[in-house]
Amino acid sequence: MKCSRCGKDAVKSTTTFVSDLGDVLVVIRNVPCYKCEECGEIMYTGDVVLHIEKFVNTAKELKQEVSIIDYMKQVA
Repeated sequence: MKCSRCGKDAVKSTTTFVSDLGDVLVVIRNVPCYKCEECGEIMYTGDVVLHIEKFVNTAKELKQEVSIIDYMKQVA
């Protein structure tokens, strides 16, 4: 995959996604991604984005101050 920012090669990797919603902090660990070897840009596939949105929405509904989710354990 090519980086959408600089055009260099992006390789499969994992990352930690963090979303601060004001009253809720969502941390999702071990998220599959593509990471640019040159500039470090992180890119997600469409299915990963859908899972992230689901996890964030669930955390908002639960109104937990901090939610830490392991992506691989939830999707597996």
